[in-house]
Amino acid sequence: MTDDDTSLLAAYDTQLRGVPPVRAAGTRYEEDGPLVRIVGQFRGFVSAPRDVGLRGAELDALIIRQREYFAARGEAVEWKIRGHDLPAELPQRLRAAGFVAEDRETVLVGRADELAEPAAGRALADGVTIRQTAAAEDLRGVGAMLTEVWGTDMHWLGADLAGRIEAAPDQIAVLVAESGGEIVSAAWLVHRPGTQFAGLWGGSTLAAHRGRGIYHALVAARARLAADRGVRYLQVDASDDSAPILRRLGFRAITTTTPYIWTPADTP
Repeated sequence: MTDDDTSLLAAYDTQLRGVPPVRAAGTRYEEDGPLVRIVGQFRGFVSAPRDVGLRGAELDALIIRQREYFAARGEAVEWKIRGHDLPAELPQRLRAAGFVAEDRETVLVGRADELAEPAAGRALADGVTIRQTAAAEDLRGVGAMLTEVWGTDMHWLGADLAGRIEAAPDQIAVLVAESGGEIVSAAWLVHRPGTQFAGLWGGSTLAAHRGRGIYHALVAARARLAADRGVRYLQVDASDDSAPILRRLGFRAITTTTPYIWTPADTP
């Protein structure tokens, strides 16, 4: 397969769409028509193919069914759509059902073998070390660090990562960057068995430690892990802050993605 943008997008749609991520302990998957509903995480998640195949009232009914399912559980739910998804009115119909769009991100794809070395001139600063971990204390530390970075409670993430590692230790690798004995950044690699892809997630760094080469080093370390396993492509849902950096490293934009969130009125 060639690596032109059209082929990359086709591979992304064929291999990743509708394929749930690593199943964490305590979660379950339920099919509802064209959708896969993931239940038992910190909030529900709806995984869909590029074209859900429904229009008009049938599409509205499908959306409302997801909303009402999680309303009965008292939980929020995320339905993530891509910029090239069909039908084109899906975002409008999600909004009409009470779903709220979060920030749009860019879907980037890069070659693992080409990204497995840090960019020239971006050496990791003295005193910073990177290591892989599955230790519960470290994973709790990742949640606490991200809570500080984003100013919102992400302590749940430690248990979420631990559950995914417990369920499929060969499919997820969590890396932390430390300085002075403190976790200052974290990122993880999620491998999708049976596909050419692995996903890059996390990559957030405490403000005081930015500009020290940590972000680049975490990308390279995960790329090495992926390349060693024969993974061809790395995929990232990148924020507006991260996308320019990743594009300079060699990633290519193939589409966009926007999470639509429905939250029960009594859920903080």
